[in-house]
Amino acid sequence: MKRKSWQLFTIFGLVGLLLSALVSCGKPAVNSPTQNSMALEFWTMQLQPQFTEYFNQTIANFEKENPTVKVRWVDVPWSAMESKILGAVSAKTAPDVVNLNPDFASLLAGRNAWLDLDARIPEQVRSTYLPNIWKSGVLDGKSFGIPWYLTTGVTIYNTDLLKKAGIAKPPTTYTELAQVAKQVKQKTGKFAFFVTFVPEDSAEVLQSLVQMGVTLVDAQGKAAFNNDKGKAAFEYWVDLYKGGFLPQDVLVQGHRRAIELYQSGDTALLASGPQFLKAIAENAPSIGAVSAVAPQITGPNGKKTVAVMNLVVPRDSKRPDDAVKFALFVTNSQNQLAFAKAANVLPSSVDALKDSYFKSVPADAPTADRARIVSASGLEKAELLIPPLKDVKKLQKAIYDNLQAAMLGEKSVEQAVADAATAWDQR
Repeated sequence: MKRKSWQLFTIFGLVGLLLSALVSCGKPAVNSPTQNSMALEFWTMQLQPQFTEYFNQTIANFEKENPTVKVRWVDVPWSAMESKILGAVSAKTAPDVVNLNPDFASLLAGRNAWLDLDARIPEQVRSTYLPNIWKSGVLDGKSFGIPWYLTTGVTIYNTDLLKKAGIAKPPTTYTELAQVAKQVKQKTGKFAFFVTFVPEDSAEVLQSLVQMGVTLVDAQGKAAFNNDKGKAAFEYWVDLYKGGFLPQDVLVQGHRRAIELYQSGDTALLASGPQFLKAIAENAPSIGAVSAVAPQITGPNGKKTVAVMNLVVPRDSKRPDDAVKFALFVTNSQNQLAFAKAANVLPSSVDALKDSYFKSVPADAPTADRARIVSASGLEKAELLIPPLKDVKKLQKAIYDNLQAAMLGEKSVEQAVADAATAWDQR
């Protein structure tokens, strides 16, 4: 309910949260004695040391099947990946396979940095990945990325706080969310939830517009939200803020504040990934004990957001065929299932997702295990709500800045929507 360019699994990301807790030394993990220039170089984002054994074994298995190919694995700190890959691409020294999120990968795809995968991966192979997820690696009709691991958001809720507010079940739509926000405030004096309007932070509000039926940009890349649906979506958030049903600091605090408020018992709902339940149990045991999980909140169209990590192959790779072969090996059904279980994420492989691990749990299973089932079930209607788009952060800033102005009464909703559209079109 963070998305800096390298945190898309924002707590919707949610994988961003999972991985940011890991410790990375930033040094390459070499999985073969061969370190010459002919070795494939594979970059991941902050997956050491927790998954070192997994990747060493996966790479060893690939090398066994492909004895003429050696792979050198380099794990890059989360915060350093953007600058490192930009520099490497510019200097034509990029690795052969890189782990990126669609936002930044699409930015470089627009600069023709990645290999065109449509010519190298047949449709039969592409169809082994979830169709909506494959689209996260497509820009201007060309595939540049192979989907890897995913997370979908869930609604974590405080059962005690909702009970005190007289609410029997958590909201599943934005219409219900507004009603719950008012009832929680009136009955308990607390807030139902926190969502940030800081332009540089989470894209949750931007995603909510899409779930409310708003088209952000048209086929020509022009603003498409200056209409009745766009105005209704702006009005939704403006009304909640002006009515006192959102904390005032939503204008200045990022998504981290949402976590703090939920863990302190001051909000009833938190949009996050199921893996965050462990952190809640450790940081706030009393809140963890009364927390439960419901499906992600959505709009009339039922769309749900998903955070994606993919693999790309730089156009300047000296061994493109081997690079594509390795990327497909890492993301095949067997390896995706193993990594999903190890990392508590979801696979983008159709067959891996059919595994019983994502279908059912015992009746007495912990909340975190039940959350995995809820999260996996959301993949049916999950998609990248904001598809690969150049300058997407400028779009978010245009909308958030003008939403803030309307929330503060500096502009009417109609003017705010029109100004946001103009700011985007004239960027």
